[in-house]
Amino acid sequence: MNEFLLFVCATVWGISFVSQCASMEYIGPFTFSAIRCAMGTLVLIPVILIAKKIAITHQGKSATLAQFERIFGRSTVIGGILSGILLFIASNLQTIALKTASAGKGGFITAMYIILVPILGIFLHKKIGFNVWISVGLATVGLYLLCIKDGFTLGSEDLLLLACALFFAIQILVVDKYVPDANGIAMAAIEFGVCSLMSAVVMLFCETPTWELINECMGALLYAGVGSCGVAYTLQILGQRDVEPTMASLIMSLESVVSVISGAVILHQIMTGRELLGCALMFVAIILAQMTDVIAARRKK
Repeated sequence: MNEFLLFVCATVWGISFVSQCASMEYIGPFTFSAIRCAMGTLVLIPVILIAKKIAITHQGKSATLAQFERIFGRSTVIGGILSGILLFIASNLQTIALKTASAGKGGFITAMYIILVPILGIFLHKKIGFNVWISVGLATVGLYLLCIKDGFTLGSEDLLLLACALFFAIQILVVDKYVPDANGIAMAAIEFGVCSLMSAVVMLFCETPTWELINECMGALLYAGVGSCGVAYTLQILGQRDVEPTMASLIMSLESVVSVISGAVILHQIMTGRELLGCALMFVAIILAQMTDVIAARRKK
């Protein structure tokens, strides 16, 4: 059941690339991020209150309730603010890139964070397995097929998506550092709130949104805000119970595959054979980067 919840989470995230592409026809990237993350924050607030009420009803003054009483603890607040700043950078880079890039390409290049995380771990003195370096090689070839144009040049949208993947990787490491001592849902609410506020400030200086244009893409905004931010994150929290983190990240990486399928079905964005081969190599690289840890975790059981 937990694995199914994580698969649903990956599906929601994968389709969210379509909502971003659709919204870019009406509003700017910072307007999109400001509204989307504000919706995510509003969705998570009642989730926190409901979870606390359930804890009181079924367990009284238990460890679960104590965790929710530390909503504004140091780790929750600092972790939420730092991850919110990184989310602001990463998500807006992604949204800007999706003005010209397809949903499928956006999904696959963004998924590079799964490989970048262990590479960045080198600077934290973490060991890197041989499988990760093979994954890097495969991903590099996949990126070449997917992104390199005539004359060996990367499109500006590809560079933005690569930068987005890098900042998402850093954000994952920040979350990993603070979330053990934090309230996860409250930390996410703060994260979305910070991202929304920062995006709104930039929006006021760089974009001129109107209610008419916002209303034109309200469906996509609701999906991205309520579905992708609020509901999918909650499913991730529930789904990761009793599931090894490596297996969880492997399941959630399927969002890249969903982004290609949904882009083709909903937006009629068809990739060339070369681009599909690049996606396939990148997907193999993502799986291989996680596989050794998954096998090791299974053997310990």
